[in-house]
Amino acid sequence: MRVILSLLSISLLFSVRAQTPARATPDVVLTSIGALTIQPIVHASLVLSTPNLTIYADPTGGAANYIGIKQPDVILITDIHGDHFDLKTISAIRQPNTILVAPKAVADLMPDSLKDKLIILNNGDRVSKLNISITALPMYNLPEDPQSRHTKGRGNGYVLGIGGKNLYISGDTQGIPEMRALKDIDIAFVCMNLPYTMDINEAADAVLAFKPKIVYPYHYRGQGGPSDVATFKKMVEEKNKNIEVRLRNWYPVK
Repeated sequence: MRVILSLLSISLLFSVRAQTPARATPDVVLTSIGALTIQPIVHASLVLSTPNLTIYADPTGGAANYIGIKQPDVILITDIHGDHFDLKTISAIRQPNTILVAPKAVADLMPDSLKDKLIILNNGDRVSKLNISITALPMYNLPEDPQSRHTKGRGNGYVLGIGGKNLYISGDTQGIPEMRALKDIDIAFVCMNLPYTMDINEAADAVLAFKPKIVYPYHYRGQGGPSDVATFKKMVEEKNKNIEVRLRNWYPVK
């Protein structure tokens, strides 16, 4: 009987491991409200969690991508494109009390079933919920053009205030003046993929302007494949040793 139980336990363990998707190892940063866990998921998707709060940013790829992660208290959505606004995934992972935060362009595409806990933020708007602050920032292509992939005012980047730390999530953008003017950012997630956002040179120049303490290159695969984030790291850290660039795998093999 003991042998049978042991075999069942081993079988169950391997089953759970098989179901859990491949992910980068999460990072942990200490805050005034406890440890903040930073979990890369894929491309623009990430999860931020403290002991009492879990935030999903741009969740995509289906509910299977989030197996083993606490259910979201807040879901942030930056833009209308499918690598940021995945209606199927949001519908699958959202809980009755989950707060959705999105720009109006995204809200206009949502079914009524998702709007009971929806907060619409325009560029420059700020809201406080669940002991965190959320500020919406512009994200757009340069030069400004009505035909560009990302027009000013449609999507949001976000600055989150969590336990005394300020986190910046860029969304799809170039090194715009609003990014370069940021102050007191502890952790930044900065995109860099052509032709949708910017190259590593522009991203490095912008990061050196606003000087986050820690920066994660994310959203770094474009039409030509992954951007050279190792060179980005070298460019930033050689010019400012007080900025730590953390390279993590945002494109795990499935």
